[in-house]
Amino acid sequence: MDTRSIAMGLAFALMWSSAFTSARIIVADASPLFSLALRFLISGLLGVAIARMMGQSWRLTRRQWHATILFGICQNALYLGLNFVAMQTVEASLAAIIASTMPLLVALASWLILGERLRPLGILGLLAGVLGVALIMGSRISAGVDLYGVMLCGIGVLALTFATLAVRGATSGGNFMMIVGLQMLIGSAVLFVAAPLTEELFLRPSWPLAIAFAYTTLVPGLTATLIWVMLLHRIGPVRAATFHFLNPVFGVVIAAVLLGETLRGWDAVGVLIVTFSILAVQLSRQPPRAPPVT
Repeated sequence: MDTRSIAMGLAFALMWSSAFTSARIIVADASPLFSLALRFLISGLLGVAIARMMGQSWRLTRRQWHATILFGICQNALYLGLNFVAMQTVEASLAAIIASTMPLLVALASWLILGERLRPLGILGLLAGVLGVALIMGSRISAGVDLYGVMLCGIGVLALTFATLAVRGATSGGNFMMIVGLQMLIGSAVLFVAAPLTEELFLRPSWPLAIAFAYTTLVPGLTATLIWVMLLHRIGPVRAATFHFLNPVFGVVIAAVLLGETLRGWDAVGVLIVTFSILAVQLSRQPPRAPPVT
């Protein structure tokens, strides 16, 4: 993995992890699904406009369209929509930890459903991940966490897992920025239909809301998604997913600094276990290096 790929992966992990904190700020003053739909509309239009200025076309291949639609529905409408609703009652740090289990679920699905071979280190990582999540959830449940919100986060991460497996088809054929913009517009369309049917629309204008909304739209929304799609194309989904091992730590630290969320003792132990379990799983899925030519 070259230096540029590492820099892209670190930038993505930091941006992706910060989205939970900014989302927590947004849902305090605005209805979650409507605000998310508006965010995707703005990000999507910007993405398509930038793509057109870059000379990219919306004439995607059939495989790209299929993956882009799935990605727009599963990641944007389902995963992020459910997380925005959940973060009305669930702390940003917990939502980040749950979402960070996605690489473990991808590895598990690839092993059990797709028949991908998993080395002993990967199996050990999966078992450790279960232990880490159990420690965190046990600590949070004893502290009175909202189980309905946790369930929404869990369903969301399953949708994100499916989107991650499906997006592989969108990384061939170029037009990366166009793909980013279109999948956001798809998510926006779905959420604009769902919002008035499932929630009471409200808006309390404030500077924290305006700053968080602008940041979420431009940084985790547009920039991080573009970096992720480019990284998938550059080094492949297995190597790219390695950077997700940073998300539990980044997510918890950012929430603690900006929102003042407290990290309990067993939480800290669980976060470290989940972090290293993700790293172990991803390292086990790396293709073996070719022997040196003599």
